[in-house]
Amino acid sequence: MGNQTILNELFLSGLSDIPALQLPLFLFFLLIYLLTITWNLLIIVLIVSDSHLHTPMYFFLGNLASLDLCCSSVTAPRMLFDLLTQRRKITKTACITQIFFFLFFALSEAFLLAVMSYDRYTAICQPLHYIQIMSWKVCVQLASIVWCLGSSYSLVHTLCALKLTFCGSDIIESFFCDLPQLLEISCSNIFINILLIFVLGGFLTGGSLTLTIFPYVSIFKTVLKIQVKGKRSKVFSTCSSHLTVVFIFYFSGFFNYYRTDTNNNFAADKRMSVFYAVIVPLLNPLIYSLRNQDLRTAFKNVLF
Repeated sequence: MGNQTILNELFLSGLSDIPALQLPLFLFFLLIYLLTITWNLLIIVLIVSDSHLHTPMYFFLGNLASLDLCCSSVTAPRMLFDLLTQRRKITKTACITQIFFFLFFALSEAFLLAVMSYDRYTAICQPLHYIQIMSWKVCVQLASIVWCLGSSYSLVHTLCALKLTFCGSDIIESFFCDLPQLLEISCSNIFINILLIFVLGGFLTGGSLTLTIFPYVSIFKTVLKIQVKGKRSKVFSTCSSHLTVVFIFYFSGFFNYYRTDTNNNFAADKRMSVFYAVIVPLLNPLIYSLRNQDLRTAFKNVLF
């Protein structure tokens, strides 16, 4: 590697190299991003302003909306800028900074989904003790732990990524700096980086997924015992919204980070990256708002 040039500037391959598609793609994803910002901000505003939504469940939902808002803002503006200018150049420092914030918000969301499962378990299976267990102090502590764990995990990956060198290909096959695609073009030994993804990342995401799914065994047993049909439907609606978000989040994330056979299928990688980095932050508020009667009522009260 002695006669190779160490690169400090990289290039993003973007969504498409076809000039005629740049403007349509820009307008389409600008609309997606604006809708994402609008829906997530709307949920946050409704939760803050409506006293009926000042409950632990909506406190965590507000945190989820904040994470989706932040996660989308890490990737979408850069993508829109590149579609409009076709510049696509990014420094190594800016690239790793983007990775830090994306991992921070994405993993924090994984932990938050587990906390939301625990909240639903407590509300449905232990309703008489719900207020004592899920006090506001506990809610704030759980949210703080979620954000701290996300930032700590992201910081570990970021510090390891800072040691990477790039001396061959300088093209990241994505529209934003994502860790797997960055590692593919590094000429450093990436064993530790891969180990962190599969061992530490696998442990944390696998653990959070287990903590997310496991409470639903007790939840479904309890729900099936509910005699009041309307109440059972409301509980199922809330739980199905949460499980839908969980499935979409983990399916898209595992596809990108835990595949061992990439086969240089860059087109499929980009489609999945678009889905979990841009589309999912829009889907989450839509899933919750369309299936949640309290949010729909709060929205109507604001409009009328």
